[in-house]
Amino acid sequence: MSAINEDQISFNFIGRVNSPYKEKFAIPRQPGLVSAAKGAIKLINKADNEELVRGLEQFSHLWLLFIFHGTQQQGWKPLVRPPRLGGNKKLGVLATRSTFRPNPIGMSVVKLEGIEFKNQQLLINISGLDLLDQTPILDIKPYIPYSDSIDNAEAGFAQTEPAQPLNITFSIQARRDISIYQSQYTDLSIFIEQVLSQDPRPAYKKKQIDEKIYGMSLYDLNILWQINQKNLSEIEVISITKL
Repeated sequence: MSAINEDQISFNFIGRVNSPYKEKFAIPRQPGLVSAAKGAIKLINKADNEELVRGLEQFSHLWLLFIFHGTQQQGWKPLVRPPRLGGNKKLGVLATRSTFRPNPIGMSVVKLEGIEFKNQQLLINISGLDLLDQTPILDIKPYIPYSDSIDNAEAGFAQTEPAQPLNITFSIQARRDISIYQSQYTDLSIFIEQVLSQDPRPAYKKKQIDEKIYGMSLYDLNILWQINQKNLSEIEVISITKL
């Protein structure tokens, strides 16, 4: 912490995230929905110290507090349109998990995959993340099952899981492309399937005829895909190329 007064407080980042998500589009709207998403937290400055993580390996999951740096410059809005409501109804931003908040702070639960030193750098390996590459980390806390999981909790418009995920198919070309990159990126096809099955398109697009060919960046790859016009519950991956 670098400064404090009656009206504001400022913090120093303790780390940044190395994430396969290189742009905001296609990042899942909640953590844990894409288990094949793997990344790492690189601790920096004074936090790059093994004493800070002593005992952390005892926990299977972690809470991450972070900054929405990808939307921070756009400011915040008192009313937003939650995707779960089709993007048609406005709610107060504090009743949602929108990124456009008075303070651009987010929180996610991720799975701890291990802690390692690599090139004299302390890394916390994680999976199931929903974070943009280079997201600044404010704090890390262990997930405590008995207190953090509440059986009878109520969640308004997000009480249940999203609608049935879409079916994902791969073109002949896309399968050839996967065979090229699979050795570099393990579980690549599973990762792509899990991301696309959440349907990353804007909510208003989901009830329209949509012939657009979309692209998304995962790792250093550009994945082209399109809704199957004969089966609107299916996405076809067209091709996978290096950025």
